[in-house]
Amino acid sequence: MSDPQTRWLIGGVVALLLIATIIGRILRARARHESAEKVIANLNARINAWWVMVVVFAVALLVGPIGTTVLFAFMSFLALREFITLTPSKRGDHRALFWSFFILLPIQYILIGRQWYGMFSIFIPVYAFLFIPIRTALAVTPSVFSSAPRRFNGA
Repeated sequence: MSDPQTRWLIGGVVALLLIATIIGRILRARARHESAEKVIANLNARINAWWVMVVVFAVALLVGPIGTTVLFAFMSFLALREFITLTPSKRGDHRALFWSFFILLPIQYILIGRQWYGMFSIFIPVYAFLFIPIRTALAVTPSVFSSAPRRFNGA
């Protein structure tokens, strides 16, 4: 936060949020219909969410590079968790998902924290994307292969 440009950026965002908060409260006071109240409540909820995001971001900047890296690691974990809950998965995928969440993602952020650019730029696209399909293929039970169609012997 010692950088003047960063302080101006945070100050500008806080000023915009203050204006948006004031406008949201004025609109809430002037709302006449139930549908308008719902729309304004949604707007105010979004403004409050932005306040939370700005505070979390400012705290991460105050803590420094380690805090920022931990913040992004946590947000990546939550985003991956949300993506996986929306994606259909099979029982054989669970161990690969465990590796993705608790091994590969932390290793990626450890590499970022150590500023090993060459490795963290290729770790997930190369190594993780090779490891996860191999891990999933090894988890497949042999019964899947026994259901292949049998050939006719011609007798």
